Amino acid sequence: MEIHHLSALKGTGKAYVEFLRTKSLSAGVYILPAGSVDSQMPHNEEELYFVAAGRARFSNGVRDEVVSAGDILFVSAKELHRFYEISERLELLVLFAPPEGTA
Repeated sequence: MEIHHLSALKGTGKAYVEFLRTKSLSAGVYILPAGSVDSQMPHNEEELYFVAAGRARFSNGVRDEVVSAGDILFVSAKELHRFYEISERLELLVLFAPPEGTA
């Protein structure tokens, strides 16, 4: 068992902090301040986001939605996607399967 405290991960100053990696998945916290730009590129892995806090718009090129605390988003491998119009600091739990950078 492992326990990770969000407060410790948020204090690194990095936008994305990975805190778990196994042979089948990786997990991290992605934080985007209000007004910032999400410059990520599509990943080779499937991705799941849990919005822990904040508010923004999310687009995958086909669908465009407002997302906020409590929302869960699934993104297929290689799917173009991004957060934008980040109106409140966005704190996201991110899961990759397989682990990010291995597919």
